[in-house]
Amino acid sequence: MSKQLLMGNHAIALGAIKAGVGFASGYPGTPSTEILETLAKHNPGDIHVEWSVNEKSALEVAAGAAYAGVRSLVTMKQVGLNVASDPLMSLAYVGVKGGMVIISADDPGPISSQTEQDTRTFAAFSKLPVFDPASPEEAYEMIGDAFEYSEKYGTPVLFRPTTRVCHGCADIEVSTNRAAITPEGFVKDPKWVIFPRASYMNHIKLEKRRPVLGEEFSDYRYNTVSGSGRLGIAFGGISCGYAMEALTALNVTDCRTLKVATPYPFPERLALQFLDGLTDVLVLEELDPVIERELLMLCGKHHINVNIRGKLTDEVPCAGELSAEIAAECIAAYLGVEYTKPAGIADAPAMAVRPPVLCAGCPHRASFYAVKQALKGQKAVFSGDIGCYTLGNAMPLDMVDTCLCMGAGVTIAQGLHTVQPDCKNVAFIGDSTFFASGLTGIVNAVYNKHDITVCVLDNSTTAMTGHQPHPGTGKTLMGEVTDPQSIPTILRAMGVGHVAICDPLKLDEAVAAVKEAISFTGVSVVIFKSPCIAVVKPDKAMAVDSEKCIGCARCIRELGCPALSLSDKKAVITLSMCTGCTLCAQVCPVGAIAKNNGGEQ
Repeated sequence: MSKQLLMGNHAIALGAIKAGVGFASGYPGTPSTEILETLAKHNPGDIHVEWSVNEKSALEVAAGAAYAGVRSLVTMKQVGLNVASDPLMSLAYVGVKGGMVIISADDPGPISSQTEQDTRTFAAFSKLPVFDPASPEEAYEMIGDAFEYSEKYGTPVLFRPTTRVCHGCADIEVSTNRAAITPEGFVKDPKWVIFPRASYMNHIKLEKRRPVLGEEFSDYRYNTVSGSGRLGIAFGGISCGYAMEALTALNVTDCRTLKVATPYPFPERLALQFLDGLTDVLVLEELDPVIERELLMLCGKHHINVNIRGKLTDEVPCAGELSAEIAAECIAAYLGVEYTKPAGIADAPAMAVRPPVLCAGCPHRASFYAVKQALKGQKAVFSGDIGCYTLGNAMPLDMVDTCLCMGAGVTIAQGLHTVQPDCKNVAFIGDSTFFASGLTGIVNAVYNKHDITVCVLDNSTTAMTGHQPHPGTGKTLMGEVTDPQSIPTILRAMGVGHVAICDPLKLDEAVAAVKEAISFTGVSVVIFKSPCIAVVKPDKAMAVDSEKCIGCARCIRELGCPALSLSDKKAVITLSMCTGCTLCAQVCPVGAIAKNNGGEQ
C-alpha cells in the first residue's frame, strides 16, 4: 500500500486495475477522458485498452469481452450514454457473465457539455444498478464493488462520477494487490440471442430483481444514516461533501442525515429507518430530484407524514452545480438559522466573462474564413458540430448557425436543404467526429441525393478532449501503429461525387476549393487538412510593420485571433501567442504583416 495524491479519474482507473479489469474501451469526453488514459498508462500488460470510434462501439466490444467472462470497463460522458443507449437497453435484458461497469461521467453546470442530463435517471429507465461516488477516495473503492455486484447479478452496472469527483484530488491509499480473474471464455447459450419472448421473460426478472437489490443496497457500506433529531437532510454524490461542510460551518448537530450512494435500486429499508420520527427532510443533489422523488414515493407507499423538500419545492436550485456555499444557504433557510458568507466569498468581485475562442493559429479559423470568403454575397446556412470548431459561432467568424450533437451538422444541412433548396447548405465536422458519427449522415446524403457541401476539418487529432488518437491518426491508445483510415478514400467509396483536399492556411487555394465544391450539384466534400497547433511545433511568429500598417484593423475584425490586438491605432501581435500560421499576413491589404525577424512588439 502507498498513499498517492490522485485525481478522481486516476483513482477510478487504478481502482479498476485493482479490481482485475481485463478489457477497457471508451470514447473521449470531458469529464471522463483521463480514466481510460490512466488505464493505458498503468496497464500491467494484460488489459486491452482502446479508444473506440464512438460510445456505441465501445459498449458493444466491451459486452463481447464480458460475454467471455472478462471484467470490462466502458467510459464516456453523459451525452455519450445517449449514443450507447441502443445496446445498453438490450444488454440490460440479456445480461453479462464477466463484471461490466459502464462509467457515465455527468457534467453539472454544464461545464463542457450540451446537456445536464442525469445518469441516475437513465439508470431507472434502463433498470440498471447505479453507483454514485461522493469523492475520489470513495470512487477508488466503489469501482471494485460495482464489478462485484455486476457479476453477482449478471448485469451491467452504471457508475456515475460527476465533474468535481472526476477532477477533484485526494490522498488515497493505493493497493498493489490485484484481483485474479480467470475468464471462462465464451460459452454458447441461447440466452445471448435477444428475441421478443426472451425479452418479455427477462423484463419480469429485472422487475423482480429491483427490490432484491434495493434490500441488499440498504446494507451497502456507502449508504448510511447518521445523527439524530426531528429534521433530516438527504444527499448523494458530491453533494455529500457540500452538505457535511455546510453543517459544520452552520454548527448544526441535531440533524439526521441520509447518504445515498446507490440511488437505483433505492435502498428503501435504510430510507425508512432514516424517515422514522422525522417531520421534514431537505434533499441536496445534482441534477434531477432522484432521491427526492424516491423519498416522496416511499412516504406515499407507507403513509408516512413527512414533508420532503428540495428541487420540487424550489428550495434547492433545479439546475447547475451545487457548492458548499449553496448547500449552506439552502440548509440555513431550511433550519431557520442565520448564515453569513465567509468574507472572502462575500467580498469577491464577479468573475470576468471570458468567452472561449479558437486558439491563435488554429487551422479551423482559416477553414471558416475560407468558406466565408467563398460564399460572400450568397444565401447560406452553416451547420456546425461538437468540438473545437463549435467556437466558429463567435464573432467575427460567425460561421456556425446550428449545433445539436455529434454528427448532426451533416444531417441537419440535408433537412435545411429540402426546405430551402435555393440556399447553400454547408456542414462542418471534425476528423474524429467524422469517424465517430459522420459516416451514416454522409451515406444518407448520397442515397437521398441531397445537395450539400461538407467541410471536414482534419487537424489530425481529437483536440477538444486532450488530443487522443482516432482511426485517421494511425496509432491506437496502446501505442500500436495501425493503418490510418483515409477520409477521402472512404468518401469516394461512399459515392461522394466531389472530394477536394486543401490546406486552409493557403487561403487563395482554400477559397478556390470551396467555390468549386459549392458549384457541384450533389454531395461535395472539402477536406481542410492542417494539424492542430498543439501537436506540431510552431513556426516563426509574425510581426507587424508599423510603418506599413494603415490601422484598418481588418486582420482583427475578420479573424478574431487572440494574438492580434490594436495599439495606438496600429495592429500588434503578441509574439508569445503567435504560431506563425500566416493567415493574418494573407488578409492584410497592404502587406504590413510578415515573419518576425527578432524584434519585440
